[in-house]
Amino acid sequence: MSVETLFLQQMHGRKPRQLYDPIEYILMQPGKRVRPRMVLLGAELFGTPPEKVLPIAAAFEMLHNFTLIHDDIMDNAPLRRGKETVFKKWNSNIAILSGDALATMALEQILQTELPAKNKLEIVTLFARTSIEICEGQQYDLNFETKEQVTIEEYMEMIRLKTAVMLAGCLKAGAIAANAPRSDREILYNIGISLGFAFQLKDDLLDLYADQQSLGKQIGMDIADHKKTYLLLRALQEAQANDRDKLLQLFAPENSLSLEEKLPQIIEIYRKCHVRDKTEVAIENCLNEALSLIETLSCPENKKNSLREIATLFRDREK
Repeated sequence: MSVETLFLQQMHGRKPRQLYDPIEYILMQPGKRVRPRMVLLGAELFGTPPEKVLPIAAAFEMLHNFTLIHDDIMDNAPLRRGKETVFKKWNSNIAILSGDALATMALEQILQTELPAKNKLEIVTLFARTSIEICEGQQYDLNFETKEQVTIEEYMEMIRLKTAVMLAGCLKAGAIAANAPRSDREILYNIGISLGFAFQLKDDLLDLYADQQSLGKQIGMDIADHKKTYLLLRALQEAQANDRDKLLQLFAPENSLSLEEKLPQIIEIYRKCHVRDKTEVAIENCLNEALSLIETLSCPENKKNSLREIATLFRDREK
């Protein structure tokens, strides 16, 4: 059984459809399914078959999609994965309510998993902590939009909460379900954090440098939303005074230029500061940290290749 099949089973017969159609709409969109894959992998590393942890994998994917529904409202984003966002297709009220229901359904998935009560409680606790930390990260992200000065260290802490803890939680949840040694559970969590850093930094790059059709959403949305990404913060750190002032003007909320007018100017300053290359180096450093941690796991050597493949996927992805 796949997570998609499980999603359809969960949606079958539920009413009112005005609540559940938006949930089915976002869950059934083609996506990378990175999070359920990492739950399954965390279990497989220690000899537990995928079918035993599939509900947990589905739960983390449902939590992820809940965050997307609400993030799109906050960002006023028209597209997600090349399709209308939930609030654009329906409305904000329905999107908020459907997102709330989806988050609770995710918890329900874990509670229905056939695992010993001790393991289940540990996974639910991890799931709850992850959910709270994601909200904390999202709030920091919102705060940064109006905060005049944000350091790269502050930004990295924000993405640790908003993005990395989810991937870390997925790997650890699979390991808990598989009764992996506690030391390995923590190693996997830290691997997930390093992979999460790489994932978000790659997202920052793709927002500006990806092919729009491949990306499935408009290029430059972080700039349109005045988000302080790693690219911007690195440019502000590296740029000459005149370019730094120009960047601050271009990113100012009161700036009346269109996105199409801003983009070439911002890209030129980034080029002069070698921001793209320096971001790629930062991504590589995060992935190397993850690869080093993988070597310390106690699972059989041949099982570690799947984790190494994820690191390569994160580095090379185009959307």
